[in-house]
Amino acid sequence: MVMGFQEAELVTADMVAQYAYCPRRMYLMYVDGKWDDNYFTEHGKAVHRRTDSIEDDLPCPLNTTTSSDDEPEPIIARSVLLSDEQLGIIAKPDLIEADGQIATPVEMKRGSIPNTPTHTYEPERVQLMVQALLLRAHGFQCTTGIVYYASSRKRVEIPLDDDLESRTLNIIAQIKEMLLNRPQLPPPPLNDSPKCNGCSLAGICLPDETNALLAERSQTEKEDSECQEDNDIPDVRRLFPARPDAVPLYIQTQGAKLGKSGETLVVEKSGEKLGTFPLKDVSQVVLCGNVFISAQCVQTLCARGIPIIYLSPGHWYYGITIGEGLKNAYDREAQFKIAADPLRSLEFAKAFASAKAQNQRTLLRRNALSLPDIVLKQMQELIRSMQQVTAYESLLGLEGSVARLYFENFTQMLKNKNSLGEFHLDGRNRRPPMDPLNALLSFGYSLLVKETTVSLIGEGLDPWWGLYHRPKHGKPALALDLMEEFRPVIVDSAIITLINNEQISPNDFLVSTSGCSLKDTARKKLIAAFEQRLDQMITHPIFDYRCSWRVIIRLQCKLLCKALRGEIASYQGMTTR
Repeated sequence: MVMGFQEAELVTADMVAQYAYCPRRMYLMYVDGKWDDNYFTEHGKAVHRRTDSIEDDLPCPLNTTTSSDDEPEPIIARSVLLSDEQLGIIAKPDLIEADGQIATPVEMKRGSIPNTPTHTYEPERVQLMVQALLLRAHGFQCTTGIVYYASSRKRVEIPLDDDLESRTLNIIAQIKEMLLNRPQLPPPPLNDSPKCNGCSLAGICLPDETNALLAERSQTEKEDSECQEDNDIPDVRRLFPARPDAVPLYIQTQGAKLGKSGETLVVEKSGEKLGTFPLKDVSQVVLCGNVFISAQCVQTLCARGIPIIYLSPGHWYYGITIGEGLKNAYDREAQFKIAADPLRSLEFAKAFASAKAQNQRTLLRRNALSLPDIVLKQMQELIRSMQQVTAYESLLGLEGSVARLYFENFTQMLKNKNSLGEFHLDGRNRRPPMDPLNALLSFGYSLLVKETTVSLIGEGLDPWWGLYHRPKHGKPALALDLMEEFRPVIVDSAIITLINNEQISPNDFLVSTSGCSLKDTARKKLIAAFEQRLDQMITHPIFDYRCSWRVIIRLQCKLLCKALRGEIASYQGMTTR
């Protein structure tokens, strides 16, 4: 994980290479401190593993080690750390081949020799040039660099000439200016570039999505133009996995213990092994109630950036343990500034509330068995009114009116209502819920706020400082903001499916005069339905590619960051068609 730049630091050779590849990538890595691995970066680490395991000292240009005929012997030095305060740069070449006063830096690359005129790429050449500048500053002659391509098993010589030196020094100067002034926004994303296909930061950068939203804004501003065809929103490539490989691990067995063995998590109880789970397949660990976890396991999960979520025996959200993760504070700075501005934060609040209301209306329209037309008409009028409000109180009132219509007709989406027994919804109630359906909703929303909290922390935002929900001790206000748009389409939809498929019955609940609670069987069924819904694929209404609801939640977090920083004009809540 790369760190954000500090003014006293030197420009690294990797910064120069990243800038040559894409200035935005360099900004995200070294200003915002953001990073993600993919197949290519993991393979690259494997190629460098041998050289990285050794750190040699720089040999003397006038080496006195001689053979019998007094000729200097060539020396190979690995991972030598070089720096120069006057140049303001630092590098660690993979290899240095020194022969007397002549030194040749060698860079190891994972791929094959590219079919380009120089048989190399510019980032590789400027990286070698930085190393050459440092070697020259330490007294060596350095006119040639070498790139070794591991897949081809061949070396390519690079002449380190004046043109390459001029280009490299120019990049270094631009980086220094960027790092010193730290512009609020990163450089614009590349436009439909093939470089984005293999970039490990594509899911953070969102180049096509950002360009599409900027084009959509431009198209809106020029909607009266005669040349509408010139303003069409470009096609958006999904440059990240449609579904994540890793999924949450829920441990609900009371008295169980979670430990670690090598690269595997192990769940045991009373000396009996209940299950093993490879770390690479786990995105978060959810401990439900009286479940123990070893200190070694906590340390490993924190180091891997895998959050540990604590739920009560009744599965209410208690808290989270997570490693340091993203260390930059720039997104939070923007978040706090907007939260302190009532007019700007209201725009975000309207986006959250109206998306939730629109999704509630859509769910009713699609699934209600016998719904009066007047209900959908009233809901649509209320949603339109949300865009005109100028005060939070008005927005809360409109949201509450939509919610009242929604929950009054919620059971219209349930089949065979006469056979549901205790299932009824006489208004939304909680703390504690008084009937099975409200108990399911409350537990489902608790699972959802856990999911949005984890996503916001992963993006570097503060889940406790909201834009719509007011900050309050013990309440993850921004997580509650973000979950609004997902309540109907994830939790409510999962519960409707659970009931209509007769996967849950009144026997799965404990009902008394003090309230209603879920038995273990009901909680397990709802968790399974919730996770299945998160894994379901949908077509994004704006970008028109398919991905899972779990990915959509994280995508909305990223777009929220961009809107807070001002990179895109506004935040748009996720709504289904």
